[in-house]
Amino acid sequence: MKDTFEFRYANDTDVKLILYFIKELATYENMLDEVVATPELLQEWIFVKKKAEVIFAVVDGKEIGIALFFHNFSTFVGRAGIYLEDLFVLPEYRGKGYGKAIFKRLAQIALERGCGRLEWSCLDWNQPSIDFYLSLGAQQMKDWTLYRVEGITLSDMAE
Repeated sequence: MKDTFEFRYANDTDVKLILYFIKELATYENMLDEVVATPELLQEWIFVKKKAEVIFAVVDGKEIGIALFFHNFSTFVGRAGIYLEDLFVLPEYRGKGYGKAIFKRLAQIALERGCGRLEWSCLDWNQPSIDFYLSLGAQQMKDWTLYRVEGITLSDMAE
């Protein structure tokens, strides 16, 4: 990283840029057809309801990476943690230490806030990311499976 590098928190004028990064990540994950987020939804949930936070990795004034995260809670640890929902670095900036720098910043935020954990999920087929996470010292949660209820099933469950 020889260029000017910094982090900045997103503000409410960044919703289109956030959506751009979400779509880039979804394209990488072959899931673009699942993106239903809009600038209006992101505005409401990130900046009005404050349910998530976004930091950008910025190189020479250009946003080259994003981390979208929020607080979760561990009853076992007895305090909040940070859950990283999305992390994405533009392809031309990968392999230069920016992803590692984003994780370092997230770890700093977690410690500054007194959090006990930093957690995230990864698609099983994404071996390059898995290898990267393991190189950071992350532990794969082998005995846990993620479950999800959404759409009609969520509505039906709520009745």
